[in-house]
Order: sequence, then C-alpha cells, then structure tokens
Amino acid sequence: MRGQGLAVSSVLRHLGPTLGLPDDAEVITGFGHYASVLKVSHDVALALSTDGVGSKTLIASALDRYDTIGFDCVAMNVNDVLCVGASPIAMVDYLGVHSLDPRRAEAVLRGLAAAASEAGIAIPGGEIAQLPEVIGPGDDAFDLVGTCVGIVHPDRLMLGADIEPGDAIIGIASSGIHSNGLTLARRVLLAEEGGGLDAHVDALGRPVGEELLEPTLIYTSAVRALRGLPISGLAHITSDGFVNLCRLEAPVGYTIETLPPPPPIFRLIQEIGGIEDAEMFRVFNMGVGFVVISRPGGASDALDRLGRAGHEAALMGVVSDAAGRVVIEPVGLVGSLSGSESRFSSVEALRPVVKGPVARPH
Repeated sequence: MRGQGLAVSSVLRHLGPTLGLPDDAEVITGFGHYASVLKVSHDVALALSTDGVGSKTLIASALDRYDTIGFDCVAMNVNDVLCVGASPIAMVDYLGVHSLDPRRAEAVLRGLAAAASEAGIAIPGGEIAQLPEVIGPGDDAFDLVGTCVGIVHPDRLMLGADIEPGDAIIGIASSGIHSNGLTLARRVLLAEEGGGLDAHVDALGRPVGEELLEPTLIYTSAVRALRGLPISGLAHITSDGFVNLCRLEAPVGYTIETLPPPPPIFRLIQEIGGIEDAEMFRVFNMGVGFVVISRPGGASDALDRLGRAGHEAALMGVVSDAAGRVVIEPVGLVGSLSGSESRFSSVEALRPVVKGPVARPH
C-alpha cells in the first residue's frame, strides 16, 4: 500500500500543474473523483474516466471465454462517469494482446457492443495492439481498458458537496464480484481447498469460473430513474468497498445500519480462505455495487423508482457528522480513506471518536 501512496504523490506532483494548461477548457475537478470534468462552454462540461478489468482477464483466459469481459470494461467506465452527474455518451477501448486471436477479438467486441447498447453509448473507435514482448506470458494473455466520456451542464455537476447529515444511504445490488478483487478470489478459489474454476458449487448453482465471469452491472438505468429526485451523491462501489463514499466532497460520515445478504460467492471466498471481515469489505463490493445518497424525504420515491427500473435496492443507513468515517455496524467495522489508501478498524477501537447519525430518514 505504501507504493500506491507514493504513486499517487507522483501523480499530484507531476500532473497537477497540467490542470491549468488547456486554453479552451477549464478543469473543474481535482484528482480523486470518479471522473475528471472539463468545462468547455457555459453550458457543457465533459466527464472523462478510464479503467480496465484487471485480473479478470486471467479468469477469461483460463476458461477460454471472452464474451463477458467487454461488458465489464464498459460497465466500469460508465458507472464512474455516472457518479459526477454526467450522462455517458461514448467510449473508446484498448485491447492489448500477446497474440492476435480473431475468435477472442470477436467475442470481446461482441461484449463491448452489448454493453454499449445497454448503457446507451457509442464506441466510435479503439485500438488493438499485438505486443508479445509486453503482454504475457502465454498466447492467451491480454489486457482490456476503456476511456469513457460523458456530458453534464456545469451547474448540474454532482460531486457530493451538498450531502448533509441525515441524508439517506441507498444501496443498489451488484451482480456479484464485478471487476474488483479477482486477485484475492483467484488466490483462494484456485488453491487446493477451493477446487478450481471448474468446481461446481451448489450454493452458486454453477461452476466457480462462471460465477466469477458474471458481468459487472451497468447502473445507467438506475441513475436515469432518479432524475428529478433530491439526490445529493452517487458512488460506484469498487475496490475499497464502502470507503468509496469518502471520495464524495462533503465533510460528513456514513453509517451503514443494515446490509443486504451478500451473494454466495463472497461467503465462499471468506470461508475457504479464512478471510477476516475487514479484508472482505476492503476488497469486495459485498453485494452492493452502487450507492445513492438522497435527501430523507426522497428516499421512498427513490426506492420505488429503482425497483421499477429493475434494480434491487434497499435503505442501508444514514449520513452522519463523523467526517471521513464509514461505520459498517452489522460487522463492527469503521473505514476511512487516507490519500489513496483505505483503512478498516474495529468500531470498538474508535468508539470515543465515532459519532452517530443525527437524524433518521422516513
């Protein structure tokens, strides 16, 4: 984690000065938000995000199945752009391979197209690079990355600065592991005790590998369903789990009072690997892929609209005045974000400084 902190420090030192360079655009976000936003006119700002699918590519290669990985790439980028209040409009992709396999490329592109259709975006271009000396070892090694652009009126930018104590925390279900935590999942599930990717698990209803390749959900329809409601913040729950809420700008805290039952894949990983709760909640989304912060009076309508849009959602807690802390009461954890590093401790260890919620939504 120390190396990650040093890398972020280098980003700030070297790239920070570039934020003032564009002559025809104004960068109106700093580093650390889900997407970077540039104001290009009085009425239009562009939101930009870039992300990949990480070591999920190794699962796809091991199973020789590539029809879902493109969906993940689109989802990871689109979901981040949504978090600043922007409407995603396009994405370009980069597929780097050890050896070009037309069958694999066809499957990846098919997944990209399906996800673009669901997200309502165009994919007007991209790059396929064959780099055997860089990507490998093995002919089936590859990497997949995307960059998404969205548009938003500068006055309707949503960075979470308006979140207030007493606001409701609404969690929207994930489809499972999504595209984060695959390194830990592989370490546990590919060990002898885990049985491997082909092992059928009754609790999952399918082999482990198929479960791990379940595509990341795209939350465009969820966010669109909330238009017109008093929403004060949006968060994509990826690595660092609920500590991602601390990326929102308001100096507040978040108290998670109830959690939905986690999908069976998380219980499987935790039981086989003997993983502590703190590590599970640091690495995985634990069944909640997206969080909406709503004014108390809008929570009921938000839940109703999300349900009608086809998303499982639940009221999970309330915004507190314990700035910079995420308390997960059902598992007795408190998390925080220091620079780029998330930290989890026992609630009991910090009891003197953890403040409770100031109001409950109706």
